[in-house]
Amino acid sequence: MKIAIGLGENKNVLKAIDKFPYKINIAKTNTELLEYLNNPEIDGVIRGSLKSNIIKDLKKENPNIFRASLLEINNQPLLLTPVGIDEGDTYNSKINIIQECSNTMQKLGYKPKIALISGGRQDDKGRSQKIDESINECEKIVKQLGTKYNIKHYHILIEEAIKDKANIIITPDGIIGNLIFRSLVLVAGIKSNGALTLNQPKLFIDTSRSQSIQGYVNSIKLMEKLIEKKEQED
Repeated sequence: MKIAIGLGENKNVLKAIDKFPYKINIAKTNTELLEYLNNPEIDGVIRGSLKSNIIKDLKKENPNIFRASLLEINNQPLLLTPVGIDEGDTYNSKINIIQECSNTMQKLGYKPKIALISGGRQDDKGRSQKIDESINECEKIVKQLGTKYNIKHYHILIEEAIKDKANIIITPDGIIGNLIFRSLVLVAGIKSNGALTLNQPKLFIDTSRSQSIQGYVNSIKLMEKLIEKKEQED
């Protein structure tokens, strides 16, 4: 398999690459990484420690992509999404996110269990328009998709969703999702395998430029697994 990874200021990428017995291609600029992404001989691309404006470049080609971070909590997989700060802002985008994440979780060999997170408990309605809109949106999603998916609205109680072993958590928007990711991974040290970039043909994993050596190792291992599964499907 052929993998490419971006190298920015964080040199942990190089230390991660050294732990693998085969050559991993290195891109030092966004342009080089995009060239690898469009190269049919490359099986998968990882952002590595390049700056996040690489995502802007990707969205110029495909504005409908979004990211879902694959975490592990108590040895259980968890897709946290949306985590891109400009993602998940509309009702329709959340429907698409749920569908794509469910398909991805099934491909990884797990039965999707979806938790919707909103801005407050049910009895918090009326405290602000923003809270009301967040709760109402989740209630509407459950009504629309409840017969097709194993989906539950947990309101603001994300801890209950994790306790119930939900493996897909849909946050109110990408800003909140990004903050949850940073709190869990970069502060609390929860295992992260990188963020899957969905709704695009080439395998691409987004990673934080602040990630540890082990974090980049996890992302490369995840890419290996995704490439193997894609080859099996083909």
